[in-house]
Amino acid sequence: MMSSDDKISGRPSIYSDELVANICVALASGRSLRDVCTDKGMPAASTVFLWLSKHPGFSEQYARAMEARTNALAEEILEIADDSAGDVGITADGREVVKSDVIARARLRVDTRKWLMSKMAPKKYGDKISQEVSGPDGKPVETVTRIERIIVKSADRNESSET
Repeated sequence: MMSSDDKISGRPSIYSDELVANICVALASGRSLRDVCTDKGMPAASTVFLWLSKHPGFSEQYARAMEARTNALAEEILEIADDSAGDVGITADGREVVKSDVIARARLRVDTRKWLMSKMAPKKYGDKISQEVSGPDGKPVETVTRIERIIVKSADRNESSET
């Protein structure tokens, strides 16, 4: 039998300003919510989503943290792209060889972050698509307005005039 002094270990499900501030700081540093929720003392992601719907203040904090997260991802992209360590290796006979698998992995990491950023902040990081409509030879489209009056003889008038 459990005494009143025994605590059930598990994830916290009681909302606190300190806990949500810690969540937002971790998100703003570039971590995913899934990763943050695996830390000791953090609630389950489902609890965080519930809190988002119940607490407007937290929802605003979370939105700002997610915006900051895209900036952190942009900085990670620069770090990954600038890091050439491990791109070249030395064989047993002393020759330098390019490690294309290391370069491909770095490219994948950059591309994944770019894609994620374009979905998280499409106005800032998404592809810009513009369409132009032009006339022949790139000139402006010419619009013509024409009003026509058409007089049609009715069949009844033609028959009465013949008699």
